[in-house]
Amino acid sequence: MDVLKVKRGFGRTRKDDVVYWRKESTFNHSCSPAFISRTIFRRDGRLTVPSQTAAIWDENEFAALESRAAEIFAAIQTPSTNFAGRTEATRSPAQELLLSVIAGSIGVKAHIVTIDERETGLRNLVNFGHTIGHAIEAVLTPAMLHGECVSVGMILEAEVARQLGVLNQVAVGRLTRALKGYNLAQFRSPTPGSRVLPAARSLSVTKLLDIMRIDKKNSGPQKKIVILSRIGATYEQKATIVADAVIAKALSDAAKVVPGSPSKSPIRMATPGSKSISNRALLLAALGTGTCRLKNLLHSDDTQVMMNALVELQGAKFAWEDGGETLVVTGGAGSLSVPKGDKEIYLGNAGTAARFLTTVCTLVGETSTGQYTVITGNARMKQRPIGPLVEALRANGSRINYLEAEGCLPLSIAPAGLKGSHIRLAASVSSQYVSSILLCAPYAAEPVTLELTGGQVISQPYIDMTIAIMKTFGIAVERVADESGKLLDMYRIPRGAYTNPAVYNIESDASSATYPLAIAAITGTTCTITNIGNGSLQGDARFAKEVLEPMGCTVVQTETETTVTGPPVGQLKAIGLVDMEPMTDAFLTASVLAAVAAVPPSAERELKDGSRLTTTRIIGIANQRVKECNRIKAMIDELAKFGVETKELDDGLEVYGRPLFGLQEGVSVHCYDDHRVAMACSVLGSAVKDTIIEEKRCVEKTWPNWWDDLVNKIGLDVEGVELSSVHDLASASRPTQEPSQASVVLIGMRGSGKTFIGELAASILGWQFVDADVVFEQKNPMGV
Repeated sequence: MDVLKVKRGFGRTRKDDVVYWRKESTFNHSCSPAFISRTIFRRDGRLTVPSQTAAIWDENEFAALESRAAEIFAAIQTPSTNFAGRTEATRSPAQELLLSVIAGSIGVKAHIVTIDERETGLRNLVNFGHTIGHAIEAVLTPAMLHGECVSVGMILEAEVARQLGVLNQVAVGRLTRALKGYNLAQFRSPTPGSRVLPAARSLSVTKLLDIMRIDKKNSGPQKKIVILSRIGATYEQKATIVADAVIAKALSDAAKVVPGSPSKSPIRMATPGSKSISNRALLLAALGTGTCRLKNLLHSDDTQVMMNALVELQGAKFAWEDGGETLVVTGGAGSLSVPKGDKEIYLGNAGTAARFLTTVCTLVGETSTGQYTVITGNARMKQRPIGPLVEALRANGSRINYLEAEGCLPLSIAPAGLKGSHIRLAASVSSQYVSSILLCAPYAAEPVTLELTGGQVISQPYIDMTIAIMKTFGIAVERVADESGKLLDMYRIPRGAYTNPAVYNIESDASSATYPLAIAAITGTTCTITNIGNGSLQGDARFAKEVLEPMGCTVVQTETETTVTGPPVGQLKAIGLVDMEPMTDAFLTASVLAAVAAVPPSAERELKDGSRLTTTRIIGIANQRVKECNRIKAMIDELAKFGVETKELDDGLEVYGRPLFGLQEGVSVHCYDDHRVAMACSVLGSAVKDTIIEEKRCVEKTWPNWWDDLVNKIGLDVEGVELSSVHDLASASRPTQEPSQASVVLIGMRGSGKTFIGELAASILGWQFVDADVVFEQKNPMGV
């Protein structure tokens, strides 16, 4: 029998408890599962330690934690009565599961400590997440617990590994998703995300780096971090030396792309999986029968939201294969339930998930308790319209109530099933309303005829994409035509059930592909994007031929690849009128290129209405006003900072190109928490000096490793930037730059060194030192 000390709670100052652990994973009779769970899991059963040890040592154990979060949570929350669980005979399946998780974690720590008794380096590994986590904890304790801070540290240290090119995004995504599954790592970064806590006002990158200087793993002034190479393994069998600049980039709120010619040109790369296809495939596989293996799934905030919602609705089971490269979905055949415990489904700002799940929740079977499913989101999601979809479903018999503002989330949806038959839907705002009903229609009580009303249908290619994917999963949708053969805005969907294909390969994201292609255009270099060509299901795949080629780029596009070579720097052409209705998300990329398109268009594209020769008029994008932000206004406002003139139109905008080298430098771009604003403006940053992209983490919605890929795959340097709005506080290596009203009071016994330490600290900080003894003697005619 081995004896191992286990910390009670997450704090490092609590008394140690001794837990007896047998190699066959059973516990001494004096330790019940309830005691163990109270010892290791605090505040809602958080699993920092098991997640940490599995991440560094045992991929199989991590996969179990990843896929069985709901069961493990239930096990933690199940009370033990009459000391049940102390013996195998009285142990429930939930307790067995809990003990196996605990035993696995303790086993890893025991093994490492036994091998490295003298702490020669291997024992560093059990401190994964601690270098950064301890620094955060030093500032935020007790508002954040040790385990919560370490979980944030684990994500940030994994991002450091990704930045170094050692760890891929699949692994970072799995780690993030697993921790979020246990209500951990909820902050997108240590500085902005946790500022809801009063103590977080004193957080800064500089301060965190200063605190890290005293980490016990360091080698002198060099900071050391445990670097993952994959889930279940580390880059070295010890902590790795990492430069301050690398750590600072991971911690920073903002990013700056250093202008230059991409060193990797000619670039050949793939973008992450399509967000649109990933969400559709996830939903269809969950509703289908059988098992489907999804390959090239996008690992991002949006797909995590969709997966979490489907788990809450008990609609499918998910597991991972191939080191997280393949998601195995076991479909629930359309069987859905109201979330347990009346739990709300939180969707953040994931518009696709919100629209799709509104109809999905009507499929939930009726209950005898009168429960409802509630879906909600963040402040911006509560402003984005969903009224036309809700009204269409209400007219079809679904019981849906607005809980706050009319026409927006949150919604309360009754579990009564979808009636079907004839459904009329206004589709002039978002094609996602159409796709939402199409995807769920096979499970309606009657075959569905979907009639689209309200004039011009928005983003028809996305509707076509939905129909094509549905066909792959076994349901054929018929688009109705009139007597002359003209296609109408009416669709017939038969009743049935999706049959999951054994494997479904997800295309790369065509909207995301526009950014590296645009960098090639603006820098006069060459970029090839694989897995996106003229055979794509996505409308944005047309961007290269319909926008970049008229701008003067050389474009070669096959069925599966797109290659763009930009003209000489400064020679991009304006393109006059361009209708981007089939590729609305790509208009932001077109706008930033149009801003520097100072060469007049070819004669056939020249506007004949007296407009400036360098005008690019983008139309067909009215729906972009109700995305993550009002994107049309956002681009007008941000381009103005560069000195670029624009004009807003009813369904788009005009951009008046000017010479690249005449643009304003040193611009700080506000991204409105919109991933596409951030990535589009980073294209300008690749050519305009000192462009700062605020809210850099908003790219996690579709391309979490965008900033790292700029460096590692495209060949542009990226620097971390601490925003000026975050006031630098005094630290040992950097005195405060602003007047401060703060004071530091040193209290201690006589002769303990208060005067010495006080004078030293005042000298470093540039503050005044006041010795109370001296002041007392000055004010009173006596010595101390």
